[in-house]
Amino acid sequence: MNGRTRTQRRLAAQLAAAVVAVLGNAAVQAQTVYRCEAQGKVAYSHEPCVGAKAVDTTPTQGLDKSSGVSRKGADVRRAEYDKVMGEALRPITGLDDQQRATLHRRFKLPHATKAECAWLDTRLSSHEASERNAKTPQALQSAQVALFESRQRYRELNC
Repeated sequence: MNGRTRTQRRLAAQLAAAVVAVLGNAAVQAQTVYRCEAQGKVAYSHEPCVGAKAVDTTPTQGLDKSSGVSRKGADVRRAEYDKVMGEALRPITGLDDQQRATLHRRFKLPHATKAECAWLDTRLSSHEASERNAKTPQALQSAQVALFESRQRYRELNC
């Protein structure tokens, strides 16, 4: 019985450490930046527009060209630390970096909002696929409008 209690305590401590790590160490996700074209002009914005293309804004993590020394900002070092912690906790939590960051970002949202965000996750990916696979200009326009509306709602909810 004493061994069982010790095992239960150890599991409880591991679970508590995992929860603290998931909630406290999740990487801060950069907001999505959209590339919008209107009347031949290109604009970049955090606000989605119809026909917007999401732009990868992941910070570079290379070497300084002149000295060859690694020069990483605090945000990049924090992201690297969070990635290492996430890999260490993955066997316990079963979550990858992106899933942990999403969980952290949505932690304080009301239950109904969390459910709508989860629904929007799947809806956004299906709208993006519809946009890629559109055969006619009308189908493309329809897919872009639906994608815009979903992205706008996603942003309003702070998903």
